[in-house]
Amino acid sequence: MTSHSGNDSALGDPAAVPADSPPSGSFLGGLSARARTALTHAGTRHDYPAGATLFHQGDPSRHVVLIEQGWVKVTSTSRQGWEALLAIRGPGDILGELSAVDGRPRLATVTGLSPIRTVVLTAERLHRCLADNPEVALSLLRHLASSLREADGRRVEYGSSNGDHRLVVLLVELLDRHGVPTPEGIALDLPLTQQDLAASVGVSREVVARTLRVLRHRQVLLTRRRRIVVVQPELLRSLAGSVSMSTPEP
Repeated sequence: MTSHSGNDSALGDPAAVPADSPPSGSFLGGLSARARTALTHAGTRHDYPAGATLFHQGDPSRHVVLIEQGWVKVTSTSRQGWEALLAIRGPGDILGELSAVDGRPRLATVTGLSPIRTVVLTAERLHRCLADNPEVALSLLRHLASSLREADGRRVEYGSSNGDHRLVVLLVELLDRHGVPTPEGIALDLPLTQQDLAASVGVSREVVARTLRVLRHRQVLLTRRRRIVVVQPELLRSLAGSVSMSTPEP
């Protein structure tokens, strides 16, 4: 396993089970307490500061990372230098599982959006857990199938809609997965820049700025510094379900 940029707390000791249960829709959240304990105890805990890189695209390392706390972004850079935001991952998610399974280099770079607490397993320990715990193996298969469906759905979305509509669809995805209720509305407390959002849907930052401006004008959402509050979530979902969304200047 390659070296890590974070602090290794309790390195060599079994990783403690998180006090809070992971989200039900996450990889860890889909496991029973027994299977989750077996998996986390097979690794060691590593803490990373915000901005730390957990994996580099093309890295030959094979370990996996289980997120207990914090958020990361998954990005990939093309040969032409275009960076695409592939996913946002948070508590209960697993990272690096493809390289652990097939032994090939990393497909993407993973960067912390906030301080992160993780459990790290070598590929060998993961393989042992999969062999000893059929529940973990089945959960990983479900996770990989879900990721494949998500990627296929996104390709279809890219081919059948314009950039502003793709941004609205992304906002709904973030709302459903990471939204936090507040007195103002449902907040997306993820430190994403407009450039991050643009990279995720394959448009320029100017298109993102224009679309957010229109949504503000329609009183669908509010914007703060690296924070979006959705005031009318059902209207946002309705826009995402439309065949097309036009965002002329108000």
